[in-house]
Amino acid sequence: MHLKYGPAIIEGVSKDSALITRVKKVLLTEVTKYQEVQIVDTYDFGRALVLDGYIQSTEIDEYIYHETLVHPVMITHPNPEKVLIIGGGEGATLREVLKHGSVKEAVMVDIDGELIEFAKKYLDFMHKGAFSDPRAKVVIEDGLKFVKEEEPGKYDVVILDLTDPYGPEISRKLYGKEFYSDVKKLLKPGGIVVTQSGNSFFYPEVYEYVVNNLRANFKIVKEYWTWVPSFSYNCNFNTASDTLDPSILTADEVDTRVRERGVDTKLYEGNYHEALFKLRVIKGKK
Repeated sequence: MHLKYGPAIIEGVSKDSALITRVKKVLLTEVTKYQEVQIVDTYDFGRALVLDGYIQSTEIDEYIYHETLVHPVMITHPNPEKVLIIGGGEGATLREVLKHGSVKEAVMVDIDGELIEFAKKYLDFMHKGAFSDPRAKVVIEDGLKFVKEEEPGKYDVVILDLTDPYGPEISRKLYGKEFYSDVKKLLKPGGIVVTQSGNSFFYPEVYEYVVNNLRANFKIVKEYWTWVPSFSYNCNFNTASDTLDPSILTADEVDTRVRERGVDTKLYEGNYHEALFKLRVIKGKK
């Protein structure tokens, strides 16, 4: 859409508010079998991946989202060797998982193979070669189907890097009670799950729906959030496990595990981990 000051992405932040991001250059616009994919260069955030009109990741701030999604659960697990990622087409979640020296295999499942090929070509600074890592296995399949049919008890950590529960239709079923039940079956004893959970301020009912579905399946569900500038709102996350609680780790314990596994981050460290689980979740009006 064109405004008087040039082309821009106009995306709904809520039902009544919008974010306008000015675009410098459009590199790609393609409609795959599942969604519209755009890769653009923006003035404020650098290169951005846009799906169905919503910014998913940007060059300048993607590390905030991906480090905050991945490392709290990876560090909470004492020895994550086998990890499952559902979604994460740009490869940045895979990149963060593979930073952990304990990981022997990371299986990434995404429904849109065309998107992954676009990411390989245009978003190398996000995946940083993660797709070529010998520990990585990429499966092009519907995450819903994969989780239902996969062999039980295979994974230490499951990471759900999905579009918002109120966003593109292909992700909505991956926030349901039945889906979380299927995910739980894939965990080894002592396993842990994390999901991106949308935004609790603008969509409190949807956020509570996600949390309640997790609580129906897991004994320990923890909430946390961080501010993502290119989203123009706080992005919420939830961990779920029957045994592991990330909120009880101290900053020193986190820093020790980060150091022992050789994890290099821009943002995530012990104090950040502790702070995440001390922040109260912000909810807007219903």
